[in-house]
Amino acid sequence: MQWETLPMAMLTVRNLPDEVHRALRIRAARHGHSMEAKVREILETAVSPEGKVKLGSLLADIGKQARLSDSEFAVFEQARDKTPARPVSP
Repeated sequence: MQWETLPMAMLTVRNLPDEVHRALRIRAARHGHSMEAKVREILETAVSPEGKVKLGSLLADIGKQARLSDSEFAVFEQARDKTPARPVSP
């Protein structure tokens, strides 16, 4: 499957206090990132959904509540897709 490259949005933050800018620069340097990459990481973390339940995990929990045997429960673990989700392309 080939993914098309989508245009990336740009963001300008005005009136950023000097101490915040300095802290971001130091934090990025400590992690070996550019300040821009660190800000992207912080923003992505801030807007990612919390408590997102995956179908496989939900089915496994249902199996536990149903008091399945270990061998019955193992079927869910084997069939569960553990690959990271990819964004849907328009």
